[in-house]
Amino acid sequence: MKIVQHINIICMVTVISVTMFFSCKNNLKDVQKIGISENEPIGVAENINLKYTDSGKIKAILISPKMLDFSNREFSFNEFTEGINLELFDDQNQKSTVIADYAMVYNDTDLMDLQGNVVITTKDNDTLFAEQLFYDQKKEWLFTNKPVTFRTGLDLIHGNGFDSDTKFTNAEVLEINGIITVNE
Repeated sequence: MKIVQHINIICMVTVISVTMFFSCKNNLKDVQKIGISENEPIGVAENINLKYTDSGKIKAILISPKMLDFSNREFSFNEFTEGINLELFDDQNQKSTVIADYAMVYNDTDLMDLQGNVVITTKDNDTLFAEQLFYDQKKEWLFTNKPVTFRTGLDLIHGNGFDSDTKFTNAEVLEINGIITVNE
């Protein structure tokens, strides 16, 4: 009788062990998410001074006091709550600048949302002033439907909207409500 009882215990332990073994999954991502709220950033970076180089040449310098990393979300993004100062360099090492009080970069779509006192100055000294501006990094295209002022040459053009490539070769102010020509 003791032998049968002992065999029953061994069988039960074996069944439980096999069940546990086959029910385990590789849930490393789930384990890593424990204790992390999806509403909170997964990382915070302060005093950023990021230099992007290609073939030994500096192509861009990004300076920002603070960046929040929300790559833990299904639609991931980075948020620059205290603004950005971005310097872009072309192949001739000529600089264009982008300044904004606030920025969000959506990682999946490569769309950048710039807000608050947005100023873009090109190497040719053309300058765009906007409340909000979107930048499609894949298409290298800038656009907005908010009020803008565009300074090109001696002209100051005011309007409600802007559409252009990043070099301003196809720049178009939409719904123009005034052009002022400045004499130097």
